Amino acid sequence: MHKVLLPFLMSASIAIPVCAQNIASPSSYAATATQTHAEQGALASLTLAAALDLAFNANPEIAIARREVEATAGTVQQAGLIPNPELETLIEDTKRETRTTTVQINQAIELGGKRGARITAAERGRDFALMELKGKQADIRATVIAAFYDVVIAQERHRLAQASFELAQRATLGASRRVIAGKISPVEETRARVAESGVRIELAQANNELESARRKLAATWGSSHPRFERVEDPHAELPALIPLPELTERLQHSPVLQRAKIEVERRAAMAQVERSRQTPDVMLSLGAKRDEQMGRNQAVIGVSIPLPVFDRNQGNVLEALRRTDKARDELLATEVNLNMELGDAHGRLSIARMETQLIKNEILPGAKRNYEASSKGFELGKFSFLEVLDAQRTFFQAESQYLRSLAETYRAAAAIDRLLGEPFSAIK
Repeated sequence: MHKVLLPFLMSASIAIPVCAQNIASPSSYAATATQTHAEQGALASLTLAAALDLAFNANPEIAIARREVEATAGTVQQAGLIPNPELETLIEDTKRETRTTTVQINQAIELGGKRGARITAAERGRDFALMELKGKQADIRATVIAAFYDVVIAQERHRLAQASFELAQRATLGASRRVIAGKISPVEETRARVAESGVRIELAQANNELESARRKLAATWGSSHPRFERVEDPHAELPALIPLPELTERLQHSPVLQRAKIEVERRAAMAQVERSRQTPDVMLSLGAKRDEQMGRNQAVIGVSIPLPVFDRNQGNVLEALRRTDKARDELLATEVNLNMELGDAHGRLSIARMETQLIKNEILPGAKRNYEASSKGFELGKFSFLEVLDAQRTFFQAESQYLRSLAETYRAAAAIDRLLGEPFSAIK
């Protein structure tokens, strides 16, 4: 449509938001709307199920992922909307008797499948956010399980250190009495007191490790201070050693790998959006024109089509295609890394289970019998205090080694759980 404008020309163009819709605000999650049970009051005892429930409902990282899912719903909604019409008014000349006034509606007609391409890309973005949420939940679940068993192990270490300290005190007292009775040398008493001091240091270290483990567990549900006194030992069997080929097959459904696959699809959909923009849109105009000088009204019909001579969106298309290739390469790298991490975690679990069972069934019983026999022999005067200390040290070292291997077993199982992104049968 050609327009000849006089020297005095006034025009206005107003967009009419006829397709806009109000978006209702999403409901708040328990993580931001309510306090957790742990924040409301101290718990005498915390179970693994309760810790998982607290983390899933109040963990800040999960809440962030949930908000992202909510936001993508608006992205999908916006992608399906069509362009708003425009109201345009054109006044030619300022004198009333010679004025020409034009009022028209302009509507852009999208061609090339732009709307469908936008919706597909937005839906892939929503799928990506959902998989991100699932992966974050699996990650937090594994973190909670590992932190929970760290507290269990720390509690047992603290109990062991407390028992060792009490035994050292009794040994010091017994040595003091035997020195007074003239049965042993005062050197033996000095050695007993030195050993007691060393055990006291170990008790302080165990107490610090326990407090640190409790704080890390409480942090999984966003609490800065632990509001529980202790955690309940589930007394579960050791995590089962599932064959690696079976785990590798289940790895194909892990959130991390699925997220990488969805990213490839999302990038391909975004490339299609850029391709659709290579097709120019058509602008239709319909209105009326009033010519005051001639005293008549005229219909105005127009069509506007951009000519893609220079800018055909070729740069954006090339960028989108290369980013799709990048997403495919990242998918391959992710799959390789996940398989490598799974194999490493499976090997750690295998060694840790074997070590734990060996210490529990063979080393600990023998060390305990040796320590009990040495303690009784010392009371009867058959063994020296050095022999009792040596037996005691051997027994407590075996206990500590057992706890370390047990903790490594649960950490390896939690790592497999994190990679698979599903409940690991051994640590449900």
